[in-house]
Amino acid sequence: MTTFEASRRSPLPHAEILGPADPTETALVTLFLRRRSPLPQAGSVVLTREELRERHGADPADVAAVRTEVERLGLDVVFADAGSRRVQVRGTVGQLSDAFGVSLHRARHEAGSVHADAGEFRYRTGEISLPDSLRDVTVAVLGLDTRPQATAHFRRHKKQSASGTFTPLQVGAAYQFPAAYDGTGQGIALIELGGGYDAANLTQYFQSIGVTPPQVTAVPVDGGSNAPTGSADGPDGEVQLDIEVAGALAPGSPITVYFSPNTDQGFADAVTDAAHATPTPTAISISWGGPENSWSAQSLQALDAACADAVALGITVLAAAGDNGSTDGGTDGKQHCDFPASSPHVLACGGTTLALDGKGAIASETVWNDQNGAATGGGVSAVYPVPSWQSGAGVPNNVDTGAAGRGVPDVAGNADPASGYQVLIDGTSTVIGGTSAVAPLWAALVARLAQQSGKKLGLLQTVLYAGVKPGVAQPGFQDVTSGSNGAYSAGAGWDACTGLGTPDGATLPALFGSAGAGTAGTTASAEGVGSGAGN
Repeated sequence: MTTFEASRRSPLPHAEILGPADPTETALVTLFLRRRSPLPQAGSVVLTREELRERHGADPADVAAVRTEVERLGLDVVFADAGSRRVQVRGTVGQLSDAFGVSLHRARHEAGSVHADAGEFRYRTGEISLPDSLRDVTVAVLGLDTRPQATAHFRRHKKQSASGTFTPLQVGAAYQFPAAYDGTGQGIALIELGGGYDAANLTQYFQSIGVTPPQVTAVPVDGGSNAPTGSADGPDGEVQLDIEVAGALAPGSPITVYFSPNTDQGFADAVTDAAHATPTPTAISISWGGPENSWSAQSLQALDAACADAVALGITVLAAAGDNGSTDGGTDGKQHCDFPASSPHVLACGGTTLALDGKGAIASETVWNDQNGAATGGGVSAVYPVPSWQSGAGVPNNVDTGAAGRGVPDVAGNADPASGYQVLIDGTSTVIGGTSAVAPLWAALVARLAQQSGKKLGLLQTVLYAGVKPGVAQPGFQDVTSGSNGAYSAGAGWDACTGLGTPDGATLPALFGSAGAGTAGTTASAEGVGSGAGN
């Protein structure tokens, strides 16, 4: 057995240990395997699904070796898929503890902590051990520890009055979304780690704002399901906000909602399933996340690799930058970026406070920060280096470490609950904000732009940052230059509060051309895919 350093789990603050996990309990674990060859440089080519899976999936020999070993250990193989580099196994807690050299406990969050209502979960600290035959082929082993991994980045408006708040249609009109397009033919995938929706509730909402209800399909992952809780303050608020914002602004886009447990395993499996789905979606929108330092190294790698798969297929992955300012809710006195928004394969979405004039045009827009702890996330990653496409933006060094890193966010949109979105959650009209609304907002815009250009847009940043210079506003954006999120302040050009700014739909579509005007990327041929960094 070999200690697997990337699997290290730190003790969880505010966790109450209840005792050993039941050794007879059945558990599901996902093993993520290495690629048979690295991916091309992100954004350099667009692969077909078959090319991605055959060239950059797992080697079938690795899959066979894993199957042989886990079956020798008495575990059952639930599925094995070389294309998505996964082998999922089932066994008792006792069998899995022996197989991976861990001690598993029952735990729950203490009252008053952010996940206090999550119930019991399995818990471990330290590293797992891998059988020698799995040491070189395994990237991650997820599912032993089922602690809640992410937080939904939405905030419900405290007042019932809708004064100063907007429907998604009003926000889209203010940003001048291209009106001739509705996302027809461009699928949007939503990742949800709890909660659910009622189809009749959605129909009622879309009819109330004069929009033809979009096609919405629920897909279960790792035992997750469309399970409404009945509370707008819980995960239902996130699920239905995402659907209603995306569906209002891209009603022609079929929406597929992936429901998984709120664990690192569920999160990575859901994004992987969405990326490898048929047909391939145009956008994957993620409104959940957590501080970079709350993830194990193997969890970061597995989820980032899933996002890299998506980008290689021409999918644009979007994620909320967080709702707790530059600390991302951390209590260590340091600044933190939210992941997966900090992934270089993700379009990170920050938040603003929006005011409109009597004609529905933008009167003012500032960084969202209510001065009471609710503010847009943003900062400099402590995990990922500055991507090549962001190197000219003038990203400052991390204020804590002094090191260079990937800047977050890339783009922004209306997020302040005080200027939030009028939605219908579990039959109740309410107003919700948060950067979680910005990810589906931008996903809908991506769907419209893809429809207009006649191509999937993939790693959008390679176009959005083209020619970027420090302190200079980028074409296609409305520069937000006022406000701060704590440690970082807005200014001309890119900043760690609102990125490049909010969309200027009157000029942004020109960056991507129109149908028949060529393609944004090169489709890989049967031979000789260019080399580059991969996951």
